[in-house]
Amino acid sequence: MDWWRKLKKNPLARLGAVVLIVFYVTVIFADFVAPYNPYSSQTDGSLLPPTTIHWGSSEGEWLGAYVYPTTQGATDLETGDRLLSINTQEPSPIRFFVKGSTYNLFKVTLPLPPKFEGVTIFPGIDFDRHLFGTIGPGKINLLGTDEQGRDEFSRLVFGGRISLFIGLVGITISFPLGMLVGGISGYFGGWVDGILMRLVEVLMTIPGIYLLIALAAVLPPSLSSTQRFLLIVLITSFISWSGLARVIRGQVLSLKEQEFIQAAKAIGANPFYIIVRHVLPQTATYIIISATLAVPGFIVAESVLSLIGLGIQQPDPSWGNLLSLATNASILMLQPWLIWPPAILIILTVLAFNILGDGLRDVLDPRSLQK
Repeated sequence: MDWWRKLKKNPLARLGAVVLIVFYVTVIFADFVAPYNPYSSQTDGSLLPPTTIHWGSSEGEWLGAYVYPTTQGATDLETGDRLLSINTQEPSPIRFFVKGSTYNLFKVTLPLPPKFEGVTIFPGIDFDRHLFGTIGPGKINLLGTDEQGRDEFSRLVFGGRISLFIGLVGITISFPLGMLVGGISGYFGGWVDGILMRLVEVLMTIPGIYLLIALAAVLPPSLSSTQRFLLIVLITSFISWSGLARVIRGQVLSLKEQEFIQAAKAIGANPFYIIVRHVLPQTATYIIISATLAVPGFIVAESVLSLIGLGIQQPDPSWGNLLSLATNASILMLQPWLIWPPAILIILTVLAFNILGDGLRDVLDPRSLQK
């Protein structure tokens, strides 16, 4: 575990790992962390600003954290601003582990097309406690509400499930393919290399954005937005491995003449074993860097696809379609709390993957391990 000790000594890599762990744990337990159902609207709660949390009475007496019930009131005829109606007669205390809407914890279902009705891997358990919330009629909207009166913080937490795991699905499919095809092509050379590289070149000529548009047109309309996007990711992942395969091939061409590879051949090792056990581990630096860049790439791609109507669609939340509200100039200027949180989370996720990848590169690079 020498690499683990080296990684812990790298403060930036440790910070990136902590940020990612916090993000992934939060979205996995989104039902518990989020105070409200991301699909439920609050009565007269459209486009409310972040809730003001009060700590004491007007006389300065300490009462603990509480909020006032707030709804949209009348519109100011002179300025056009929407006024807030605040009920100061019913303060609602903020508490941890508050009872709220019932949800199913730990349920795992594969998102298959409707005719297959999905496959439940684990049934889960019913639970009604949330990490925090209010007791009374008041609502705590940490990031305000959207145009439908839905709690923005809850939608942000649930949206992270799609945005964070989309990248993992993509690299799980594309990277093994790219590594094996590149390794086999570079190791054997000759006609094997020629055929595989021509296939790679054909795949690299396919324009991704036009392919996505074509796929969106032929996919069944009955699919949910999650199922639609997962299918798009699965299909495009079989194309995105081509660039990785070319780079791995180039590295294998330089590695296969090394003495340790020749020694493995001399003792009669199986070619596939040599590729997997001796050749591909030497490309760990590039693979790690590519993986850390690919995951944020899928997150950004989801954001772009949502803008052109191919990604996760309303009412299902994702960081991409939450960020797509930035195309509305009035929301961008008057309700910035709807735009900045998903943008900041995407930026933090990209940075966390990059600095963690740099740290892993330093400790997992075979050349550094030999020092």
